[in-house]
Amino acid sequence: MTQSSISTSQSDIKLADLAKDTVVALSIQVVGVVLTYLVQVFLARWMGTTEYGIYEYVVSWSLILAIPAGVGLPLTVLRLIPEYRVKQNWGSLRGIVRGSLIITLLASLLLCIGTAGILLSVNHYHSFVYGIPLLVGIGLIPLQAFVNLQIETARAMEDVPLAYLPSKVVWPILVLGGGFLLFVRGDDLTSLPIIIASTLALLIAVSFQFGILVRKVATKVEPATPEYSYPKWLKIALSLLLLQGSYLILNQTDIVMVGSLIGPDASGLYNAAVKTAMWVSFILEMINIVAAPAFTTLYTQGDMEGLQKVVASVTIWIFIPSVLIALGLTTFTQPILSLFGPDFLDASMSLQILTLGQVINALCGSVGFLMIMTGYQNKAVVVFCCSALLNIILNWILIPLFGITGAAIATSFTMALWNIWLCILVVRNLGINPTIFYGLFDKAADETN
Repeated sequence: MTQSSISTSQSDIKLADLAKDTVVALSIQVVGVVLTYLVQVFLARWMGTTEYGIYEYVVSWSLILAIPAGVGLPLTVLRLIPEYRVKQNWGSLRGIVRGSLIITLLASLLLCIGTAGILLSVNHYHSFVYGIPLLVGIGLIPLQAFVNLQIETARAMEDVPLAYLPSKVVWPILVLGGGFLLFVRGDDLTSLPIIIASTLALLIAVSFQFGILVRKVATKVEPATPEYSYPKWLKIALSLLLLQGSYLILNQTDIVMVGSLIGPDASGLYNAAVKTAMWVSFILEMINIVAAPAFTTLYTQGDMEGLQKVVASVTIWIFIPSVLIALGLTTFTQPILSLFGPDFLDASMSLQILTLGQVINALCGSVGFLMIMTGYQNKAVVVFCCSALLNIILNWILIPLFGITGAAIATSFTMALWNIWLCILVVRNLGINPTIFYGLFDKAADETN
C-alpha cells in the first residue's frame, strides 16, 4: 500500500468520525441557538427596547470580563488534558482539573471586587443608567468564567454533550422560564429582576455541569496524587489569554460601544441584529468543535494531503448551509426582526451588513483554528490583536456618524479583514487552501486528475 493510499484512508476515517460527531454537535447547537433566540425575542417583547438593551449590555460585559477571570486556562486545559491522557500522566491531569478551578475562582473573586469598587466609585460621583444593573450582574462574571473552563474541560474529556448542554440548553430554558414567571405576575419587567434571574439560572446550570464533570473525572481518570505545574500552565495560559481576549473584543466591542456611545435603546436594537446574524455562523462554530482536534492530529502526523482533504470537506459543510441561512435572513429581514417588536425594524440595515460579514467568515472556513491547532497561535495573536484595535477605532469613529449601522460596518469590515489575513497566513505557513474555492473547484479538479 502506498503512502498516498494510507493518507487517504486515514483521512476517510477522520471524515467519517467528524461526520458522526458533527451530528451530535449540530443537534445541541441547533437547539441552543433556537432557545437563545427565543429568549432574546421574548425578553425584548416583555421588557421593551430600553430595559432589554440594559440587560444585554450587562451580559456583554460579563462575557468580556469572564476572559481575564479565566486567565487563559480554558484553552490551556483543552490543549494539555489530551496530552496527559495519551501519556497516562494521571497526576498532572487531576492536577490541572483541580488547579484550573482554584485559579479561576481566585481570579474571579479578585476581579469582581475590583470591578465593584470601580463601579461604586464612578456611580457615586457620576450616576449613570448602567451603574446599578452592572453591580447587580457582577455575579455573572465568575459564573461565565466557570462556564468557559468547564466547556473546554469536558471537550478535552471528549464529552461534547456535557460541554454544551448546560450553557446552551439548560441556562436559556431557565432564563425563559424565570422571565415568564415574572411577566405573568404582572410585575414591571425591568432589567434588574431579569439579571438576577439569569444569574441564578446560570448558577444552577454551572453547578449541574460541575457535578457531572467531577464524577466523569473520578471514573475516567486513574487514581493518582494530583501534580500541580502552575508556572508551566500559566506560561501557556497567558499567551492564550491574549488570543482569547482579542477574539472576544472583536465579538463584543460593537454591542458595548453602541450602548456606551448612543444608549440602551440603540443597544437593544443593535443586539437584536447581532443575535440574528449569528445564525449564519453557528454552522462554523459547530463544525469547529469537532474538527479542531483532527487538524492537530493530521498536522502532527505530517499528513498534509489528508489535512487539505479534511479542511476542504469541512469548508463545504460550513459554507453551503451558511449561505442558505444568509439568503433567508436577507430576504426576510423585516419579518424576522418584527418578532422582537415593531421598533426593531430600525435594525434592518445593520442585520443585512452583519450577515454579509458572516458570509465572508464562512467563505474562509476554519482559518483561526487551523493556525492555533498547528502551532502558529502566536501569528494568529498578532492578527486578532491588530484587528481588535482596528475594530475599536472604527466603532469609535462610525457609531457617532451612522449609529448602529456604523457599528455593523465596522464589525463586518474587521471580520473580513482578519479572515482574509489568516487565509494568507494559512496558505503561506501550512501550504493549505482553507477557502471554499478549493473545496468547490480545485478539489474537483484534483479528483478528476
